[in-house]
Amino acid sequence: MGKTVRPIYSQTDLRRALYAISGIALVMVIGIIGFHFIEGMNFVNAVYFESMLATGQGPPLQLNTDAGKLFASIMAFVSVGSVITTLVFTLGPILSTIWREGLERVEGEAKKVEVEIKEREKPKEG
Repeated sequence: MGKTVRPIYSQTDLRRALYAISGIALVMVIGIIGFHFIEGMNFVNAVYFESMLATGQGPPLQLNTDAGKLFASIMAFVSVGSVITTLVFTLGPILSTIWREGLERVEGEAKKVEVEIKEREKPKEG
């Protein structure tokens, strides 16, 4: 009988990804609204600015107020942290599953080779 195939994503993994992505969305919304009201940016520029901060690209536009600069500094740490956390939180379990299954296959192949070598080394009775 064949080995049952496990899905790459379990319900827990999908729920974990949903929570993590929701965290990024929340951080983005806070940043967008903050830049809109603090710096007076239109929403397109606020989305662009926050996206660049969240991905570690740096601020693409010049900020005019001290409050905006302080807000951008805080949002840079929070945004980058949330993106990194989401990647680790979401991909960590999936990558560990793939790694573990790969190791199991390698170990299985190594055992097959060991058996073949032992059979070749057996003295032939004749």
